[in-house]
Amino acid sequence: MTPSAGAASPVPVGSTIRGTAELVSVDEVHCGAQAVVVGGTITGLSARARVHAAVRTPGGYAARDPRSRAGGETVPGSSRPWYTRITELRPADVRPAAFGAEPTGERLARILRSPHFVDGAFQNPVPTRRLVPGALAGGVRASLTKKNTKPVAPIPVHRLTAEELAVRPPGGLRLTWMGHATVLAEIQGRRVLFDPVWGERCSPVPGFGPRRLHPNPITLAELGPIDIVVVSHDHYDHLDMDAIRTLVHSGADFAVPLGVGAHLEHWGVPADRIVELDWHESAHVAGLTLTATPARHYCARGPRTGTHQLWASWVVVGTRHRLFHSGDTGYFPGFAEIGAQYGPFDAAMVQIGAYSEFWPEVHMTPEEGVRAHGDLGGSAVMLPIHWATFDLAPHPWDEPIERTLAAAAEAGVTVAAPPPGRPFEPADAPAEPHPWWRAIVASPVTAPVPVAVSTPSTASANQRPEPQPEQARV
Repeated sequence: MTPSAGAASPVPVGSTIRGTAELVSVDEVHCGAQAVVVGGTITGLSARARVHAAVRTPGGYAARDPRSRAGGETVPGSSRPWYTRITELRPADVRPAAFGAEPTGERLARILRSPHFVDGAFQNPVPTRRLVPGALAGGVRASLTKKNTKPVAPIPVHRLTAEELAVRPPGGLRLTWMGHATVLAEIQGRRVLFDPVWGERCSPVPGFGPRRLHPNPITLAELGPIDIVVVSHDHYDHLDMDAIRTLVHSGADFAVPLGVGAHLEHWGVPADRIVELDWHESAHVAGLTLTATPARHYCARGPRTGTHQLWASWVVVGTRHRLFHSGDTGYFPGFAEIGAQYGPFDAAMVQIGAYSEFWPEVHMTPEEGVRAHGDLGGSAVMLPIHWATFDLAPHPWDEPIERTLAAAAEAGVTVAAPPPGRPFEPADAPAEPHPWWRAIVASPVTAPVPVAVSTPSTASANQRPEPQPEQARV
């Protein structure tokens, strides 16, 4: 490996690497030396080592440290010990592609003008803690002792075909839950795909992270043309980089919350096909009206919680039908306002899973999901989402749907609960779904677990939450 000639500036520890090059290697590491790069930032380099670092740029290999010294000696011409500098290293971007990109330019200007962006970050509609006190230790204990969080037999996925989808729904509205929060909505002759996740794991690192518990009902190639892709927020179980890169070729437009468009552009989506909205902003796309509505959650794709990416629920309106998709959210009074302003809905896709006592304000319990559905105006059908596909919380695998059905029966709510991949028309949803999940669990949850439904106080959208620990989950 021979570096190209030319001067290069030293990069101090703690500085952020920017640019188009990538870190290729740090070799000849002795005595356990380490160079730690987190989110593009050099955070440490041990003292007693001999290190040669190289970066690759479009023009070839750019740099290395030819004069590393051990024992805390300084590089000639420098007042700092050598280990606080990586000399002759040109600025480079070592941020993993899956982390996406930070907003810049006019996108950043829009964010700074948003009434929901306060004190350097987007704020929730009510004060929100990502984790409650003691959650880190308690969460680790719960993860080590949790039981029945996966089915004991294969999930009965309906093998969806292109031929099946080619037959238009007689009533003009059809939904297909693909698993987790991914739903294909066929409305007014258009095909809207919510939170498309097709990956084997929801993680930035191949081979790590929560693994899919069932196969996809259909491949993206077989799915056919998509008119609009709607993304609720940038967590890995809702925003799948590889799926987005594939869907670019479908010709779809992409509707995302403010700031999230930077990720999509970074992955190759043309800017003129990205519709980026703040809460209560609307856009007309493919003959439909899309509105980003508030949710109680947060964003994060890197090691820190995102500050310049908004999260949202979504309303999709055609000439005859209206849909709501909750994305991820804790319960808050805003559901009633959304229902009053944009409803009534023919169907509401509502998050019911991945809840925990350790993060009660950013994911709804099943009872809260049913309550939110009622606040929205009690649409004709509630489609529970955000369960069954990934093991993301300590609760048993089938508990979300069983508790949802129990709460819905008490509230008089019609619930559609098809297996992944089976299309249905909300107007024809049966009064009681077939409990397909009960045949594949060790001990079916047949009674609801008593959980108090929280009632957060109404607060200004600009009110800043109390300080809280960083949320480590994606």
